[in-house]
Amino acid sequence: MPTLDDILENVGEFDRFQKQTFFVLCLLSAAFTPVYVGVVFLGLIPEHHCFSPGVAELSQRCGWSLEEQLKHTVPEWGGHGASFSSRCRRYEVDWNTTGISCTDPLGSLVGNQSAVPLGPCQDGWVYDSPGTSLVTEFNMVCEDSWKLDLFQSSVNAGFFIGSINIGYIADRFGRKFCLLITILANVVCGTLLVFVPTYLWIVVLRFLQGLVSKGCWTAGYILVTEVVGPKYRRTVGILYQTAFSVGLLVFDAIAYAIPHWRWLQLTVTLPSCFFLLYYWCLPESPRWLISQGKNDKAMKIVSDMAKKNQKKMPSHFEDIKFEEEDGGKQSPSFIDLVRTPQMRKNTFILMYNWFTSSVLYQGLIMHMGLVAGNVHLDFLYSALVEFPAAFIIIVTIDRVGRRYPWAAANLVAGAACLVTALIPEDIHWLKVIAACIGRMGITMAFEMVCFVNTELYPTYIRNLGVMVCSSLCDIGGVIVPFIVYRLVEIWHDLPLIVFTALGLLAGGLVLLLPETKGRILPETVEDVENFHRQSAPKAKKIYLHVQTSEV
Repeated sequence: MPTLDDILENVGEFDRFQKQTFFVLCLLSAAFTPVYVGVVFLGLIPEHHCFSPGVAELSQRCGWSLEEQLKHTVPEWGGHGASFSSRCRRYEVDWNTTGISCTDPLGSLVGNQSAVPLGPCQDGWVYDSPGTSLVTEFNMVCEDSWKLDLFQSSVNAGFFIGSINIGYIADRFGRKFCLLITILANVVCGTLLVFVPTYLWIVVLRFLQGLVSKGCWTAGYILVTEVVGPKYRRTVGILYQTAFSVGLLVFDAIAYAIPHWRWLQLTVTLPSCFFLLYYWCLPESPRWLISQGKNDKAMKIVSDMAKKNQKKMPSHFEDIKFEEEDGGKQSPSFIDLVRTPQMRKNTFILMYNWFTSSVLYQGLIMHMGLVAGNVHLDFLYSALVEFPAAFIIIVTIDRVGRRYPWAAANLVAGAACLVTALIPEDIHWLKVIAACIGRMGITMAFEMVCFVNTELYPTYIRNLGVMVCSSLCDIGGVIVPFIVYRLVEIWHDLPLIVFTALGLLAGGLVLLLPETKGRILPETVEDVENFHRQSAPKAKKIYLHVQTSEV
């Protein structure tokens, strides 16, 4: 009996119908960028120092340059050298006093400069920025710097909760329905975010955005891989993730043109309204329809597919149904993920790699936003390296395999983080190159864990296994803002040292996993435990009963 994949070979595995679906869903993938890494520009932290009443007038009277003003009126940043001004402390003196010297203002006020008392920034801050960000509007610096951590953690907490619930909606009500409701919710939350006046509501709406946006991206990933033939499925999945990289470039350009965070948020949100047109231009997944017993609707889509691809439909179809070749049907259980030795090893290593990929990927992007230099150019360079990363994956996975490229990607990412931390600040271009190499490595690792995860679990527990392991990705996203923004206060490159340890350990652990190149997906736990053997399990198929007329 022919399978659904056999029918796709006849009506087109990746022809006009699938290419149109792929293109419109890639737009959705690109639009996910501002939600996932938006903190880089929405929460941009410019150079800043305490506002001291009377300093501006004194500077104008004395004719100081900005550098001279900072030297005379702002204390040094302890431990960072004389060239760094304190961001959170100010001199406790009255700069409005008459007769202050322009050459030695502190000396004329208190006599002994070392005895000048320091205090907190009671009157706010002065930001060296042409635009606005969450940080400048809500003063998320010094004692309140944790608020930016919470802002980014809230969206990742939304990812964590939403990926489970939205996944259920996609399996229960269909991929297309899931896409449409999450797109609408994302647009509403993203637009309201522009107009709310308080920090609390911003965090709440950002959480709600996370609740729907990652599930929306995942539903698109599932749909685009379910309408193409098996020969193109993995490549299409990788290119769908590459569309996210295109979104990085577009987001960087928009953020450069619009340096005000509310206008930026509105600009990247409103175009998503057009995705509601997917109601008319996107098909439902025929595989999902068949799994729900809606065979007539599935065959209608297959027929439309053949027509648009200008292919001839095979002879009359009588019915489509699942036929289980295995005797019994197993029910998935969380305990099955750790019950046997190989399953337990796979689960823990995959969970750790999901966690590490998220921490390093998001962490490198956040850390780059804190590095001295042009943040837009640095963001551009690091985004461009994601394209060769996708190319290397496509070239190597079916030639070399999964395990060695995946391990190498993690090791390169970890080593590059260490090199970046050790390069002096005054060789900024070299630090950028090393950081970009690390970004390329972790991009490869992130994309590979997505599909290798599905290849290491038996069919009956595959969805549960992917859901549980990938949840560590979102937990990593919740933690990483605190790793980056807190540790950088101790030493600017300390987060990179943490990333080094995580990446190197991840690369070593990957080598303990079995190679899945050329293997049929396992059907039972026994298949996983015996993965080193050459025998392949039988795969579940969707059979199509074909009734042909006699000639």
